[in-house]
Amino acid sequence: MSKVVNPYAHRLGILRDWRHRWFATGPKYQQYLKEDILLREFLLKELRTMYIGGLEMERGENTLRIIVKTSRPGLIIGRSGEGSTRLRNLIVAFLRKKGGEVPELKLDIEEIRNPESNAAIVAYMVAEGLEKRLPFRRVLKQTIEKVMANRDVKGVRIGVAGMLGTGSMSRTEELKKGQIPLQTLRSDINYARERANLPLGVIGIKVWIYHGAVFAEKGKDKKDA
Repeated sequence: MSKVVNPYAHRLGILRDWRHRWFATGPKYQQYLKEDILLREFLLKELRTMYIGGLEMERGENTLRIIVKTSRPGLIIGRSGEGSTRLRNLIVAFLRKKGGEVPELKLDIEEIRNPESNAAIVAYMVAEGLEKRLPFRRVLKQTIEKVMANRDVKGVRIGVAGMLGTGSMSRTEELKKGQIPLQTLRSDINYARERANLPLGVIGIKVWIYHGAVFAEKGKDKKDA
């Protein structure tokens, strides 16, 4: 390919579904789109330390459903649901502050069973190690070993860019193990970006995780025929 394409967007409609699912026309489309973008940024910032693996939103005529995928649901839910109630109140207050209508809110928290196979969680693990001022090569090697220990993972690639180590010039480093076929549309690629905030500046992190190729089930095709 002549241009860099986001692996998630590249497979929309083939292997992936949209993260925001709703339909609107006219002014409501602009309103929903703006609200979703701002709400996603707010939630990712608010829940950054809680190992979030994904955020999805579904809208009805008067309802908004937010699905939070995390490897540590107990951190969000809290004791006897105090954390989820607080998060719900924060979302309602945020929507009111932006001046939009506050729909009926449904908050679902789903657990991720294998966090090492989720690119967003792996990217945060790398950022967490870098923010603790650990050597970046050790962080990358240990993270890749953890990810490859999972049976579902066929390959992993992690790239970091910024003021790495004690250098006075920004550079890019990358470590890879296994195979990452980015051009094959049926390859199940999980991709995420994260940033580590250090005294010298921001370090960008990119993670690609390959779960294998997805083929249509032969038995299912015969039944449909």
